[in-house]
Amino acid sequence: MWGPARAVLPPALPRLESPDWDGAVWIGDIDLDQDLPASLDLDDSEGYHRARLLIRRGLDPLGFVELRIVDGAVATADVRAATMSLSQVQMPQAPSVSERTLPPISVVICTRDRVDHLAGALASVSALDYPDFEVVVVDNASPTDATQRYVRDLGDKRIRVVSEPLAGLSRARNTGLRAARHTIVAFTDDDVAVDPKWLQSIARGFRRADGVACVSGIVPSGEIRTQAQAYFDRRVGWASSVTPRVYDLNNPPADVPLFPFQVGMYGTGANFAVDRERMFDLGGFDEALGVGSPTNGGEDLDMFFRVLMAGDRLVYEPAAIVWHRHRADSEALAIQARGYGLGLGAWLYTVATNRRSAMLAASVAARRLGSAIRLSAKMSKVASPPDDLAADLPDGIGRMELLSIAKGPGAMRRSRREGRKRTPLAGVSREPVLD
Repeated sequence: MWGPARAVLPPALPRLESPDWDGAVWIGDIDLDQDLPASLDLDDSEGYHRARLLIRRGLDPLGFVELRIVDGAVATADVRAATMSLSQVQMPQAPSVSERTLPPISVVICTRDRVDHLAGALASVSALDYPDFEVVVVDNASPTDATQRYVRDLGDKRIRVVSEPLAGLSRARNTGLRAARHTIVAFTDDDVAVDPKWLQSIARGFRRADGVACVSGIVPSGEIRTQAQAYFDRRVGWASSVTPRVYDLNNPPADVPLFPFQVGMYGTGANFAVDRERMFDLGGFDEALGVGSPTNGGEDLDMFFRVLMAGDRLVYEPAAIVWHRHRADSEALAIQARGYGLGLGAWLYTVATNRRSAMLAASVAARRLGSAIRLSAKMSKVASPPDDLAADLPDGIGRMELLSIAKGPGAMRRSRREGRKRTPLAGVSREPVLD
């Protein structure tokens, strides 16, 4: 159906700076169930020559298309034509969710003195189309009171701030769990914009099966204006699938040969939700993992893995969309690459030093040795930047990340020596901490 002659399509993330290279891509989304105009003007598209659109039907994403921008716009006829090229995957039947039965949800955002980023994230969360939710901002070891003052000055009764004085993302996540009032707790970061239907889709994910303890969602690139962001966009798999999945240790998926050890399949820390009670049962997030600890990452991988190993189900719900602003410069990208490698290596160390998970890993490796070799080769290839970006990125960035994996065990041991606990919420009161 056609609507008015023209309409303005907003970008996925607010524009902070202009693009500084010819390969920059404007990013947004479009719902084919809405009345569409003949032409779509792209807001804040100056300097961009191509557009990437996430195509949706209602809640469900169908995939991404890229189109040429002409005079700041794309033609809807071109959008529809490009959509025809998307793989027509049979979507699993989604459970119906009425507003009357939507559960209340606590949203937790952990931050450390980044009010400029936090402001955008809170603006998108505040605009969520959801009847009952609260927002807990965890101020993690900030050197100033800027975050505390900013949240309180908002005057929004749905949003409150709590303090975690000890540095570490896992500690902050655990503080958020303790402060949350509701059974479902959704985590996101301070450098994102959440989709208005994010929590509706999270709620739907928990209804896809019995025994769901965790729901993760898609995390597409919300900005590609630099070579560093383009590399990261190609590097990660957070937006590689638009097909919902239910993962269960008792039913290993045939197309995930290294399940449950195949990282990148289950989501990322910028977009997931958990059953609060089950998190207390599991002891909370491992304090030795995550940004702010010597390992600098891995806490999300660890929790997804622990959920599966506990016999619970993990649902990947791509309709739960969180747009992410990747690191825009080479120096920040290098730091992030090293951090990802360290976190992965540290998590693998926890797998290897636990008898049950080590035995399972040995069994999977023995049965799927060929798959393990092919996956390792693929990781090495993906980590290396393509020729069109390599000259503008840190020298050896792919090798830098892979070498950091080997340093993960040492980083984990340093974390433990600092007194960071594996299950810090074990035996802790489950009553919400409101102050």
